[in-house]
Amino acid sequence: MDYVFSVRNIRRGAFGSEPGASHFLAVPQTVAAPDPAHRITKRDWFARVQEEAKSGTFGGHPSGDIVMYVHGYNNSQTTMLARHRKIRKGLEAHGFGGVVVSFDWPSADNALNYLEDRTDAKKTALRLVDEGISSFAALQRPDCRINVHLLAHSMGCYVVREAFDDADDRPAVAARSWSVSQVMLVGADVSAASLADGNPKSSSLYRHCVRLTNYFNPFDNVLSLSNIKRIGVSPRAGRIGLPDRRPEKAVNIYCGDYFDRHKDMLGDHPNVAHSWYFDDAHFLQDVFLTVQGVMDRHEFPTRLPTTQGNLALRP
Repeated sequence: MDYVFSVRNIRRGAFGSEPGASHFLAVPQTVAAPDPAHRITKRDWFARVQEEAKSGTFGGHPSGDIVMYVHGYNNSQTTMLARHRKIRKGLEAHGFGGVVVSFDWPSADNALNYLEDRTDAKKTALRLVDEGISSFAALQRPDCRINVHLLAHSMGCYVVREAFDDADDRPAVAARSWSVSQVMLVGADVSAASLADGNPKSSSLYRHCVRLTNYFNPFDNVLSLSNIKRIGVSPRAGRIGLPDRRPEKAVNIYCGDYFDRHKDMLGDHPNVAHSWYFDDAHFLQDVFLTVQGVMDRHEFPTRLPTTQGNLALRP
């Protein structure tokens, strides 16, 4: 089964592209897209995910990892689920024994729907923390250590930032003990300046994670300021990286040289510079090592230091 937490509406017996109720889905791996018939109870969903996450032991007790994928804009449920499966298979190929789940927010399958998608992302972001992350935190027990990680792509990174920011503004959520281990931003459609140390928009994000890793590619045409859908927005973290003034727990991974050397093997889709990550085994190995969290970030065999003081995906 593939596990999906969806906040889309249901219309005429099918999922739509507007905000709706929360649905917890167990999707058979033989189908291409989620269906309302795949719903199970929230209690059963969390129990199954927790059980599948177990992959080892820590201090003599079960341990494991949950990687929660947050998709970008202009993603149908079919695209979301296909990328979910690529992430899962890619991590498993490197030894990952945990579980991948997806937070499916209401994105329309329309490239011109950028502003509406952004509005819907904001409307539903809090539920990522309120019903997702904090629920996993509430299930943690001394005799079972399960780490939760976030892997967000494109506008999904905006969903994550807004979710954490909103959560700390809501007393009922802020009062709970919740956090995630690794936050990985990929092709982030988020203002780079908003991720600077001390910026109030990202202070909650940094406060509630162990480490934040930002993968960026200067060749990313989707995040270009010249893109007609993006007129008026500031430079994005997925294109130029995190600002120099960032917390110690934040790390930039420059992917430009790697992408430029391998782009001919990554497909000829017009937006490949923005979406190549899902099909690249080397990138997914770096994600796997990040999730493991046992090696110093400067010692990954998938990385090299740069003259800019960052790290780069090894060409």
